[in-house]
Amino acid sequence: MATNAFGNLIVRAIDGAYWRICPEELSCEVVACDAAALDVPWANEDFQIDWQMMQLVNAAQVALGPVDEQRCYCLKQPAVLGGKYDAANFGTITRRELIAFTGDVAEQIKDVPDGASIKFKWTK
Repeated sequence: MATNAFGNLIVRAIDGAYWRICPEELSCEVVACDAAALDVPWANEDFQIDWQMMQLVNAAQVALGPVDEQRCYCLKQPAVLGGKYDAANFGTITRRELIAFTGDVAEQIKDVPDGASIKFKWTK
């Protein structure tokens, strides 16, 4: 339904609920139970500031230049894994790759308690 410059998505589930996928936080949360309810967060100024991420977008554009419609900015190391919200941690990636990668990482660490050490196993 919507995407932002850092690859966040608003998607509609089969049950009609709207979810926000936030790759940098490895999170996926319901923002509205139906289309009518989606107007509430969408009209909220704090939600819009968080959604548009203009400070980060501006910093990423300066560091990396513009991206085309298939790509987005990203955090090379997701924030929940200690990645910083700064230009040294910014990259670009296709939206498809970002969602696949962050979804895989989120699935691998879903049961790990906060602060625990982790070791990733990467496969092709």
